[in-house]
Amino acid sequence: MSNFNFTPFSLPMSLAVYFTAWWVCLFAVLPFGVRNHQEQAEDLPEGADPGAPVAPMLLKKALATTVLAAVAYCVTIVLANYIG
Repeated sequence: MSNFNFTPFSLPMSLAVYFTAWWVCLFAVLPFGVRNHQEQAEDLPEGADPGAPVAPMLLKKALATTVLAAVAYCVTIVLANYIG
């Protein structure tokens, strides 16, 4: 493991890989913990969509997405060293 390269990609490629991983992870994380007004037994405000979430917790999900994407990026670095 003495020849492990922490930067097997150029900077633009690294950013592209992380950016792509972040968006894929975001779409995987978005449905967790979502409850609509009917599930919460709350009245639906006038003009609101019945399927709209009561509390989407977007900041929490963005943080979880960032951590998950960082783990995915690290796995990509390890695989790039061993496969490529």
